[in-house]
Amino acid sequence: MALSVVQKNIHKCSSFNARSILLLGQNKFSNETTSALSALTNKSRNVYHSRSLCYLTQSNASQTKQTNFHTALQPTQCFYGLVPVSCRAYSTEHNHWSNKLPALMEFPNITWPSLIKSIKNWILVNFIIRPYFDQDFTMPNFVEGAKHAVQVVSSAVASGELNSLDGLVSPEALNEIKRNFSVMSVGQRNEIAINKEDIYFGFTYQVGVIFDESIETVQKRFVEITVVFHVLRGLQKMRDDDAAIPLNIGTLPQYRGKVSICNYRFIKQFTQGHESDWTVNVAHHFRPIDQLNE
Repeated sequence: MALSVVQKNIHKCSSFNARSILLLGQNKFSNETTSALSALTNKSRNVYHSRSLCYLTQSNASQTKQTNFHTALQPTQCFYGLVPVSCRAYSTEHNHWSNKLPALMEFPNITWPSLIKSIKNWILVNFIIRPYFDQDFTMPNFVEGAKHAVQVVSSAVASGELNSLDGLVSPEALNEIKRNFSVMSVGQRNEIAINKEDIYFGFTYQVGVIFDESIETVQKRFVEITVVFHVLRGLQKMRDDDAAIPLNIGTLPQYRGKVSICNYRFIKQFTQGHESDWTVNVAHHFRPIDQLNE
């Protein structure tokens, strides 16, 4: 979003991106200039090195002049605004916007459960799935199995062993994962790996029953279940060290950079005589902090 420097006695404003702001120290420039620039950014820890600047002075406020930063800026001059023409950004933030975790698959970000869906899920499990499809089915057992599947799939993706996922991930989903995996950096691939012991919160988001009557002689029946897991990287080590773990650990600022959320969807065919195993048809990872930084 473009921003503008607006100060008293300035007759011309300059628009520029907030990421291109040069932070100036008060020891060399007037407090008025520093406060105007600082008001446009809340990342005071970011430091920017500018190669070339356009600036407005009191004497040429109606005309923008371009010059070299190192030879033009003198402490005796009164500058009302600085607009970098080109700059290179350096940041001390560990979760800078450029480190955003790319999508493994296109899927809406699901973070919290839905009360209405939870009620529907309970009805489908207890009145459709258990009586007619699988009387031994229970949601707690399924969620535990889903945690293990998330660890297996994410670890295989992070290590690049995508061919080992044949049969566990649907062909359509696996093809999409391979395309997105090819453009990820090594660091981004490592972020995908999940240890199931680092999961601190999980729930079933949606249960669906699908009837396919495209073939007249056979009615195909499928069950599709979407689960959500909140992961804190390093949680298992904290438990092993007997560290105190707050109940709201996922919302604390010092842990936000280590939190990720997994949305996985599983499908199984329950057609009589054609039953299959549970397979993954959606594997989606995202970090809440990336959404905050957008």
